[in-house]
Amino acid sequence: MSDPVKSQVHRAIYPGSFDPPTLGHLDVLSRGRRIFDEIVVAVGCNPDKSAFFEVGHRVEMMTRLVEEVIEAEPDAAPVTVAFYDGLTVDFAREVSATAILRGIRNTTDLHAECQLAITNRQVADIESVFVVPGEAYAYTSSSLIRQIASLGGDLDRLRTMLPSLVIDAIDKKRRSSTPD
Repeated sequence: MSDPVKSQVHRAIYPGSFDPPTLGHLDVLSRGRRIFDEIVVAVGCNPDKSAFFEVGHRVEMMTRLVEEVIEAEPDAAPVTVAFYDGLTVDFAREVSATAILRGIRNTTDLHAECQLAITNRQVADIESVFVVPGEAYAYTSSSLIRQIASLGGDLDRLRTMLPSLVIDAIDKKRRSSTPD
């Protein structure tokens, strides 16, 4: 008879707004692929943040970036990308996830994420797994990048934080919204 713990697929969701997706997000995903059997990148809408990119565009960018991550390390866990709306724990149940993957950059993240993790465990019996990104991404923040992009900051300065695909998308968005 097989051991039920060993036969269970350890699927995690990696939720976020990914607005925009950063190299830090991809680093956490790559590290998570070495821990779990499967990962679902769950692109959601945060009602507390105003979006820079529409959700469909974020899903499209993440799908393309995930393809690159898989190509770079084909033997690690498979990854899919999906949009979700509503509570993260409800989506986790919907896809039969056993954990929520989260990146922790600093003590501020840790404080907020611990509170969420305890709540998620209490209300949905789902564990959170924290991964620390590489030191190069310790201060990368989508919120700061949105601000730089919105205020016309130099996109070349963001190359250490963003994939080229995202820089091109920001540039295209800025050019399309600039009056002639």
